[in-house]
Amino acid sequence: MAPPLLHLQNVSLTLGGAPLLSDAELAVEPGDRLCLVGRNGSGKSTLLKIAAGALEADGGTRFLQPGVSIRYLPQEPDFSGFGDILSYVEAGLGSTDDRHRARYLLERLGMTGAEDPGRLSGGESRRAALARTLAPDPDILLLDEPTNHLDLPAIEWLEDELRQARGALVLVSHDRRFLQNLSRATVWLDRGATRRLDRGFGEFEAWRDKLLEEEEAAAHKLGRKIAAEEHWVRYGVSGRRKRNMRRMGELAELRRRKREARRPDGEAKLVVSEAQTSGRLVIDAESLSKSFDGRPIVRELSLRVLRGDRLGLVGANGAGKTTLINLLTGALSPDSGRVRLGANVAMATLDQNRAALDPNDTLARFLTGGGDWVEIAGQRKHVVGYMQDFLFKPEQARTPVSRLSGGERARLMLARALALPSNFLVLDEPTNDLDLETLDLVEDLLADYPGTVLVVSHDRDFLDRVATSVLVAEGGGNWIEYAGGYSDMVAQRGAGVGARAPEPQADVRPKAEPKQRSEPKQKRKLSFNEQRALETLPAEMDRLRAVRDRAQAILADPDLFARDPKRFEQASAALSGAEADLVAAEDRWLELEMLREEMQG
Repeated sequence: MAPPLLHLQNVSLTLGGAPLLSDAELAVEPGDRLCLVGRNGSGKSTLLKIAAGALEADGGTRFLQPGVSIRYLPQEPDFSGFGDILSYVEAGLGSTDDRHRARYLLERLGMTGAEDPGRLSGGESRRAALARTLAPDPDILLLDEPTNHLDLPAIEWLEDELRQARGALVLVSHDRRFLQNLSRATVWLDRGATRRLDRGFGEFEAWRDKLLEEEEAAAHKLGRKIAAEEHWVRYGVSGRRKRNMRRMGELAELRRRKREARRPDGEAKLVVSEAQTSGRLVIDAESLSKSFDGRPIVRELSLRVLRGDRLGLVGANGAGKTTLINLLTGALSPDSGRVRLGANVAMATLDQNRAALDPNDTLARFLTGGGDWVEIAGQRKHVVGYMQDFLFKPEQARTPVSRLSGGERARLMLARALALPSNFLVLDEPTNDLDLETLDLVEDLLADYPGTVLVVSHDRDFLDRVATSVLVAEGGGNWIEYAGGYSDMVAQRGAGVGARAPEPQADVRPKAEPKQRSEPKQKRKLSFNEQRALETLPAEMDRLRAVRDRAQAILADPDLFARDPKRFEQASAALSGAEADLVAAEDRWLELEMLREEMQG
């Protein structure tokens, strides 16, 4: 049997005094399609660097067949020394490689090659690094998070390109759909060691869960055996007045095995702080338009988001997804049209750029604002305990944000967003840098969340699991809403986001003979009172909002109750009454408006 192209055996590595890899193995055969999976911090990127020869392990062996070429895609490419992107990509080519392929890949990735490396966005950096890695057509491709910062059209193009690749692939990615579509074998890096499944990622999670259940059963059995031996130590030895050294040695060995038993890392525990229920109508947008420098981002968009909806926004980078979120949430004013938020909307946001993160802040200060407690779902919790729910260690409480990895920053932002009382979550790229296990928990949380969710994501699997409808950028500022998740949208639209929706074909079937038309049924019309209510309710809702805002301003005085209890009670009653009346008015207006549209339609 021929040796593999690349083989790592018994690889070990210690970083910062703690063992990261202890018994890792990776074998790459010709034509392999491997995915390397594991939690954030488990050592996937480190193992890939060792495989690429960019990092030397403390122990173990690395074998690479003579003449085999490897190209490695790092998470953070180094552009130093290059005046433009084309020269950076061409520098990765060998003497026999096709020079035209560099320009072809850059063009397909939406770049000219003349871009300044010092002024690239995250997505442009990733595209340039991909072009340099793919251009030589190597025997082995080692790709570390190739889909990070890519939009959906680029991800779908990359999938097609990698399917046609001649060489073997080793992929590290948190994009489930990407791994399912490309992998044929899975290597699980868990607690320093690797285990291999000779099937694709689609079957990995069931296999992993079965292994963990078997481990748990074995640990339980070992615990019972230790308890029995300890009972003998306490009562059997003293009863015979003689030590059985062999059994004492066996007990010591059992205890050692239990100490050294490899246990799964802790699981994140995600709990969202819920605010009071919002009105039935959360967002009402009518004829919304916005342009920048003459380029339309949103054109004549009318949209209603109701309580409990999970609306996903998808489109290419630059299509205006973040702009549209800002318009829908009132953070940005439209050029024309209007947006109205419903009653009692309490919003919590997750920013894809991590703009709220101060690199000099500590984790504890960022989560609490300077105290030691976080209030979650109406209960106070110490910040260290809350950090541990998101897989942070207690000693990290005073760690500056600047020292966190990308995955840790993503978890920290998620912890902050979920700590805020809300009934409306606005999530801009929430899946960036999160490992698969944490993604599972986020999906479960959103499934049980009683409020409304507005989410921007390039993760197709995440959208399929979370979204109840998808709003797609069709170009030219036009947006169309489709029921269901991403796959449902593709089925209805006839194409993914990377392509325009096909034009409906003309009906070429022969027309049937016209039938004698019966008199149409008389459509119901709005009554005078209904029409009057539809016209007057918007002004009434504005009045109730003003009453609510005045009451809230009065109650904002912390000394009011002690100084003037009667006024405090009056303001509280006014606030409660205005909020209840506003919810009822919005629900009635929405009911009448939907009835009017149904009649006109």
